[in-house]
Amino acid sequence: MLTLGTNGVELVDVPYTLIVWIAWVPEVGLEPTRPFEQRILSPSRLPFRHSGQGRPWYRHFSSEPYLSVVRIAINTPSKVFTVLAFTFPGQGSQRPGMGRPWTDTESWELVDEASEVAGRDVASLLLDADAETLRDTRNAQLTTFVSSLMVLDAVERLGIEPSFCAGHSLGEYTALTATGALSFEDGVRLVVERADAMHEAGLASPGTMAAILGLDDDLVEVACRRADSDVWVANFNAPGQVVIAGSPAGVAAAGAVSKELGAKKVMPLQVSGAFHTPFMTAARDRLRIAIAAASPRDTEVPVVSNVDAALHAAGDEWSSLLSAQLSNPVRWKHCLLTLSDAGVTGFVELGPGGVLTGMAKRTVQSARTISVATPDELDKLIEWVDASAPLAAGQHEGEHLFAVERLVVSPSAGVFTPIGDITNGTTIAVGRLIGHVGDSEVRSPFAGIVQSYIAVEGELVTSRQPIAWLRTK
Repeated sequence: MLTLGTNGVELVDVPYTLIVWIAWVPEVGLEPTRPFEQRILSPSRLPFRHSGQGRPWYRHFSSEPYLSVVRIAINTPSKVFTVLAFTFPGQGSQRPGMGRPWTDTESWELVDEASEVAGRDVASLLLDADAETLRDTRNAQLTTFVSSLMVLDAVERLGIEPSFCAGHSLGEYTALTATGALSFEDGVRLVVERADAMHEAGLASPGTMAAILGLDDDLVEVACRRADSDVWVANFNAPGQVVIAGSPAGVAAAGAVSKELGAKKVMPLQVSGAFHTPFMTAARDRLRIAIAAASPRDTEVPVVSNVDAALHAAGDEWSSLLSAQLSNPVRWKHCLLTLSDAGVTGFVELGPGGVLTGMAKRTVQSARTISVATPDELDKLIEWVDASAPLAAGQHEGEHLFAVERLVVSPSAGVFTPIGDITNGTTIAVGRLIGHVGDSEVRSPFAGIVQSYIAVEGELVTSRQPIAWLRTK
């Protein structure tokens, strides 16, 4: 039996499994599968055009259609290939100074672009803002969104890609930007609009939130119904971890009842409103217009919605889902279970904090989990992914099993001149000179085997445009 999955082909009930990835670039003059402005944040592992937000290093190829990579693995059925889901955190994950580790990385340019789009000094918020400043919804959402996309940008440069994406509350906007449903600019605009709308709704209908620990979901709902004031379940986060929200009196009353019913702890949360409840109705109505204007696009990588815990790839479904999210509970536990049912065996949290990783461990105990928040954790991620790769029953000449493809990018704009003694198949060390762009040297930050030059001799390239790609083990 043959089934076609998101990232390859799977043969079931046969002695071996064949996994093939093929990338094809259309001839010049033909439209790509999706428009340029939808290309993703970074070139990822493959030197070809694909979807998401456009970046200055992307270019049109002028040669014949380009067969980029074919990866073949022959494995026994007993070996398990990890199916990855990228998850993105929501408000509350922000922390002072969370941008400092990223200032000297190429991903930091997203901060400058976000500042321009938002009309805010995002760099100052990421570097200098204190905890109280970041607690403001308008600052918390923007900084968490940008931080998560910086991590994503760096991870894509490693060639690690997901089969599915999901985000907790605000993180859903990050997930949609990561998959190309929203451009980076539209994502920033929507996050700013969302934060402003939620802030205003919080002022108009003052509310608060609290985490209920150690109590079953249905009993928390009972506690909310028994309270005398407005209070609802706002987040189904994980088994034994539920967040309630509503009026201060309602949350206090439901918290007291929860303790009577056996809750181990009730933790008030420092927030500026009763998010994901009817208190956010005004924000929902305001945001619906902005989301419709952004016109989310179809994606190849499905995203799980907080509202219905179902997989969605059609862009026209997100206008209603995102607006409904504001006044409905985040069914995160159910999102994780949906991903598990879809075959996900590895959850990779990208962004500040690490709280989603703990939720995944509690909800899908058989899954492998990891969180990445800083550049120092990228190597850990590579090792984690490598450790999940199945061993081959046999390896044949020409196979490159579970290798990692990496791009060498231009340090500046100018005319590219390659080094004559480096050809396809050349093994190079870290720091090896592979060419010049004008007067600037192009040196590889990676060790590996050169697969091909992407730029050709005499080509005018832009800063950070891919020059060559390597395969590393």
